[in-house]
Amino acid sequence: MSNFRDFKISNAIIEALEEDNIFEPTPIQEGSIPLFLEGYDLIGQAQTGTGKTFAYSIPLIERLNKNSKNVEALILCPTRELSIQVSNEINKLINNDKKIKTATIYGGESYEKQFKELRLNPQIVIGTPGRIIDMMEKKKLSFKNIKTLILDEADEMLKMGFQEDLEKILSEMPEDRQTGLFSATMPAFIKNITKKYMHEPKVVKIEAKTLTVEAIDEKVYFCKRDSKKDLLIRLLDYNQFKCVMIFANTKAMVDELVLFLQKEGFRCDGIHGDLKQNMRDRVMQSFRTSNVDILVATDVAARGIDIDGIDCVINFDVPNENELYVHRIGRTARAGMTGTAITIATSHSKGRISDIENYTKRKIKREEIPSIKDINTTLNKKLYLTILDNVEKYKDIHDYDALISKLARINSDPVPVLNALLKMIDFNKREYKEIKIMRYNDNKDKNKKDKDKKSKSSDNNKKDSKEKSFVIIETNIGEDDKVRPNQLVNFFHDEYMIHREHFGKIVITKNKTYFEVKKEALRFFSQSKKKFNNKKLTFKEINTLPKKKG
Repeated sequence: MSNFRDFKISNAIIEALEEDNIFEPTPIQEGSIPLFLEGYDLIGQAQTGTGKTFAYSIPLIERLNKNSKNVEALILCPTRELSIQVSNEINKLINNDKKIKTATIYGGESYEKQFKELRLNPQIVIGTPGRIIDMMEKKKLSFKNIKTLILDEADEMLKMGFQEDLEKILSEMPEDRQTGLFSATMPAFIKNITKKYMHEPKVVKIEAKTLTVEAIDEKVYFCKRDSKKDLLIRLLDYNQFKCVMIFANTKAMVDELVLFLQKEGFRCDGIHGDLKQNMRDRVMQSFRTSNVDILVATDVAARGIDIDGIDCVINFDVPNENELYVHRIGRTARAGMTGTAITIATSHSKGRISDIENYTKRKIKREEIPSIKDINTTLNKKLYLTILDNVEKYKDIHDYDALISKLARINSDPVPVLNALLKMIDFNKREYKEIKIMRYNDNKDKNKKDKDKKSKSSDNNKKDSKEKSFVIIETNIGEDDKVRPNQLVNFFHDEYMIHREHFGKIVITKNKTYFEVKKEALRFFSQSKKKFNNKKLTFKEINTLPKKKG
């Protein structure tokens, strides 16, 4: 397929694409659009940035009844940022066609504003599962006329705990709808969803030929786990990056790193899914306008964020999935520029680094940890260049001529005077902690067989450790109180400051909820009791997590 005109799509969409200088379909679009136009359910698997949005939205728009006053298409996204991005892409295709209306529905935004959008009778609704359910329950949104359902970034939605929300939404859908599921990865839980809710779907899977960009300089540094923060400081001082994005695997670590870097004097802020929407907007605006040099983020919070000019991505935590590594480092080296991707790893991460290299088919350079001498050399070079710039800038200024003459009379040797002045303006007073250097051995571990023998007992120990680290709490709210797992976890974060990472399994019955929570979070439950949907909460520790009946 050479261009979009070879598809059976309207001139209006083709013109909208060409206005945006898009003439040829990407592989995921070439594979998906014809199948979707024929009415098949579709599973599309491709990396982020390959054009998945147009792959489903072009045929979706083609199949709309422009004169309908009902919602005919629903697009579910894991985050507000992705919802907005998808909405913007669809509006490009609509290209001011006043007959087609869209509504973007997500948490953290005014209900009244979104009620107003829905009153305009949109044919397409884009949004996050939680707020979509709220609109359903408030009778502001009906899906009885849905023709097309899209699950965008389905893997992330399910990882974020939206499975029950998705099933609730799907239960309201007509059986004869067309369903499209698009995902960068296809883990087992995604396959279960496809079997349950899709009808003989066609599969379009795109294997990227080159997963990482040649213009990205990929490096890895190995250190002990308790030295990771100290290594991060060294790397930031040594490289003097202007705009940096740091990825952590958990929300708790994002908050921890932000506080740590701010105390060390860096202009830094963080973003993750538990932040209030106005706070997320403020952080992103600060990063875009360079009021903040370093943004720390989780993978999910970073979805839908597209910022040029990031000259380095740092994986403070090695990502748990190979695809996430590609997504993360793809934030740098955009628009024809070069960039750096740094991964901080421990001895336990050696296997993951090898997995990533096998996946991307590229070697990640092993680097030596910068010494204090290396860092001081870099800082002195920066100071030297700053002085040269200012010499040129202030060469015609004579405000200090008398003082210079006076200093010259006191000491004919300018070196002590210059040393004093440089010491006064050299802002770096940091003391670097010692970091034990780890040598990475590329050869296979000679003791692999012994490790394999120990693996079973190790797994059992991990299981026992998990059981010991969690306690089970019973609370007095349940299905009758309209409790949903994701909503409950967000409530505990906002009201009790308990991170999502502290929770394990959650079981909701008719009038009780039982959940696993880490022992270190128990202290938060001793606070004065809060209200959930106007019901005062009570907590009781129990021994066994019950199974949900039915």
